[in-house]
Amino acid sequence: MARIEGVTLPYNKRIEYGLTYVFGIGLKTSQTILQKVNVDFNTRVKDLSDEAVAAIQKEITNNYRVEGDLKKEITLNIRRLQEIGSYRGLRHKKGLPVRGQRTKTNARTRKGPRKSGNVIAAKKKTTKK
Repeated sequence: MARIEGVTLPYNKRIEYGLTYVFGIGLKTSQTILQKVNVDFNTRVKDLSDEAVAAIQKEITNNYRVEGDLKKEITLNIRRLQEIGSYRGLRHKKGLPVRGQRTKTNARTRKGPRKSGNVIAAKKKTTKK
C-alpha cells in the first residue's frame, strides 16, 4: 500500500495514473516525476518497492506544491481577490461564474438548484367577478 503525501494510491492501477490521485498532480506531471526517478510507467502500484515509493515522495515534496499547501495557496489567492475588491473577487463572493460565462441560462453548477416559486409568486392570478 503506497501512501504519497497522505493519499493512498489505488492498488491495481499503473503508477502513471495512480499518482494523479494526489491533488495537484496531473498525468503530464506524473510522467515527468517518474522519468526523473527512473520508474517505469507500466509498473503497478502494488509492485513498487519501498525505495521507489520513497524516491517518488522525495521528488514530490522537494519540487511540487500538492494537497494541503496547494489548496491553501488557492484559497489565499481567492481571498486576496475578494479583499482588493476586484471583479473576479466579487464573483467568487456571490457564487457566480468567474470567467465570463453567461448566467441567464446555464451556470447551474455555480448558482445551485433553481429556486422554484419565484415566477409563480410574481404573477398575480386575476379572478373574475
